[in-house]
Amino acid sequence: MLDIGLLVRVHVDALIVAQNHMGVCDAIRRIAPVGKLAAMSAPHLPKVAGIDPEVPVSTHTPAPLTEVPGPPGAFIQDRLAGWVSDLTTLHELTERLAATSTLDSALDELLQAGAALVGARRGLLVLEPANGEGPCATRGLGLTHAELGHFETVPRAATGLGRVLDGLPDTANGIAGPDLLGEQDLDPRHREVATRLGYAASYALPLASEAAGRLGAALWLYDEPAEPAQKQRHLAGLYARYATEHLARLIELERARADVAAVAEELLPRRFPRIPGVQLAARHRTGPRGGGDWYDALPLPDRTLGLAVGSVGGSGPSAMAAMGRLRASLRAYAVMEGEDPVAVLSDLELLLRLTEPARTATALFAYCEPAARKVVLAGAGHTPPLILGDRRCEYVETTLSAPLGMLACWEAPSVEFSPAPGETVLLYTDGLLRRTGDAMDRAFARLHSAAASVPKADRHDPAAVADRVLRTMLPDGLDRSDSTEDVVILAAHFD
Repeated sequence: MLDIGLLVRVHVDALIVAQNHMGVCDAIRRIAPVGKLAAMSAPHLPKVAGIDPEVPVSTHTPAPLTEVPGPPGAFIQDRLAGWVSDLTTLHELTERLAATSTLDSALDELLQAGAALVGARRGLLVLEPANGEGPCATRGLGLTHAELGHFETVPRAATGLGRVLDGLPDTANGIAGPDLLGEQDLDPRHREVATRLGYAASYALPLASEAAGRLGAALWLYDEPAEPAQKQRHLAGLYARYATEHLARLIELERARADVAAVAEELLPRRFPRIPGVQLAARHRTGPRGGGDWYDALPLPDRTLGLAVGSVGGSGPSAMAAMGRLRASLRAYAVMEGEDPVAVLSDLELLLRLTEPARTATALFAYCEPAARKVVLAGAGHTPPLILGDRRCEYVETTLSAPLGMLACWEAPSVEFSPAPGETVLLYTDGLLRRTGDAMDRAFARLHSAAASVPKADRHDPAAVADRVLRTMLPDGLDRSDSTEDVVILAAHFD
């Protein structure tokens, strides 16, 4: 982050030395070239709350300053106040950007802050890493999706944004179009879109740094002919370079999360077996670091079906690897003795205790005979299933048992029940309950209410049931939050 105090002290010391040894005029000319002096002496930017993006910036450049009016001390104080105000503005904007934790929120903040710095009202940003890796996105400020679509029909080389994205040599410090409609050689399509959208000037700035390379570009639009002053360009450039580094970190985080999600999905079944009399659907949400929640459905002899859900303790790659081993082992035990869920979990517990003594896990295995409408299940420290039908919505009463790996010898009786025609059995992991942030008893009550609220017309579709329960339990994006908890829902509908 910017060290405001250090920068201010450096400027103060420089001015004091200059005043004492050279005189005010000579000191100012040595600190800044005369060509830049006019822009630096322009009215400084106020703080963030005082920046008014509605007022366009004049295209006229003030005449070079040849004399320093007023007492030298007053001039130094004005200059120092301007620097402090500019640095404070930049500090506040970078603080707000650093507080963003998602790529979308960072792009929105960058667009708004840049518009405030250059005095524009609207803009758009294109995220397009030059190395071809990472997500690509287009964001707008004050522009609808339709207006963004109109802008994208303009030939790329005809806009400052496109030239910056293509990395042309003259675009490193930004491209200003102070009077687009007054340009004789303006692309006809660009003129048409500018007239339709009502902008007359633009300023494009690359999002690039030495470490991150070129990630994209931002373009801000003015309603009237205008362009940012030199000081505004300087501040916007500093902000853009900092924003590029922040975006690079978020892009890397997005890549890591996408890789984790891909690995987690590859460890789970891609398709369900087709067994007469039962329909299956599943929903899986992986935490940002990856977790150990899993589900499975495998066909067994005589048109029977094995259903399983489980959760391995911990998160990250090790938990995901343990989840893959545990699921593969359970499939083997289920094929050999799936009609006895207790034996399946006992074998799984013994394997876990011998091969990974420091690991704990919960699991639930159900042996289903759809033709006979019979389900036999056993659970090891796992949450009980929920039955949803036209006439009932209730939890299956399972016996209490310890998780796998907690006891020297695991054993728990199985439970048998018969789902009625048209009923759906919900198997899930405790991540569905924990992500709500409620106490467990309230989370169970919330899940019961969520299932009971499923419209009767949707209760014969296991996918609709799973989606409705997930949205009700985890609204407002909680199903994709930064929680370390994975979420699994496995719905089995019996015809």
